[in-house]
Amino acid sequence: MSAPPKSIFRKFRRSLLYLAVVFTVCVGGYHLYGWNFVDSIYMVVITMFGVGYGEVHPLDATGKVFTMFVIVAGTSAVVFVIGEVIRFITEGEIMKAIGELRKSKQVDGISGHAIICGYGRIGQILAHELAAAKFPFVVVDLDDARLALAEESGYLFVKGSATEEETLQRAHVERAIVLATVLPQDTLNVFITLTARNLNRHLRIIARGEDPSTEKKLRQAGADEVVLPAGIGGTRIAHSIIRPATVEFLGENRGLIGEELKKLGVEIDELRLHKHTHLVGKTILELQDMSEGHLLVVALQRANGNMLRSGFIEEKLQAGDSVIIIGRVHALPPALREQVDRQEVS
Repeated sequence: MSAPPKSIFRKFRRSLLYLAVVFTVCVGGYHLYGWNFVDSIYMVVITMFGVGYGEVHPLDATGKVFTMFVIVAGTSAVVFVIGEVIRFITEGEIMKAIGELRKSKQVDGISGHAIICGYGRIGQILAHELAAAKFPFVVVDLDDARLALAEESGYLFVKGSATEEETLQRAHVERAIVLATVLPQDTLNVFITLTARNLNRHLRIIARGEDPSTEKKLRQAGADEVVLPAGIGGTRIAHSIIRPATVEFLGENRGLIGEELKKLGVEIDELRLHKHTHLVGKTILELQDMSEGHLLVVALQRANGNMLRSGFIEEKLQAGDSVIIIGRVHALPPALREQVDRQEVS
């Protein structure tokens, strides 16, 4: 929720100060009139708040005039405070609504994006990686606390259950290119996958699965890829036990595949073909020749998601294809570098 502007707090404090001053002056007036403090405070309270139990002590003409002043000044002070309380609440809600409307408009303008269903531990890591890669995405979650974290990070989000069509439609699933459902409940991931597939037949869906037996159900529901975090973690630990030196050398973040390749001046990258690039129609062999020896193609992913790991040297490139390469991307000829979107593989 957006915090109300500081001006609202200032006005609220000013109204309380006004009430305190009027209350003090009125109590002091009755005390000077000869009443004790308890009677004076009691008279001011029942007068200000319109209770009207009657006068504590008999009043002469001067006392009645002063009491009329207490009624006018005290009632106005109370009304002033109540009005500022209402303003504080309503303006805070208005600011919240404006903030949500602004976020909604930003979501309305998004396309070619990813949808992250679930902003738990895995969803947060996924969002961080996509943000670092400048890949547009929208977070979908029901929990206010998790959405507050997403908002603090500056991420676009939609509040609601991803199992409902209306929520995915507000996240513009029809314009998205990929959806990742990473909730810890397999049943929800199956239902989200099924719902998303019905809304967008061309959407690439990546689903998290906790139980290996759920993988079949997720694929039947329409998932293109199923990730089993427990299986990945178990395999990684097994490799560390069986081949510790190799794992250390090929480490995920600091080994040869990542930073060590960079130290050698070589990187593993994904080159995505622009929709209107002149590379469409050329073969992988022609692409390598154009690179002047600065890259080696190790895999080709078609726009439909099919991955070719061998026998692709004579394959012709198509719009939307991605080429996985090892090479010196920064040394590519400008004419070639301008024709692709670069997405580093780390």
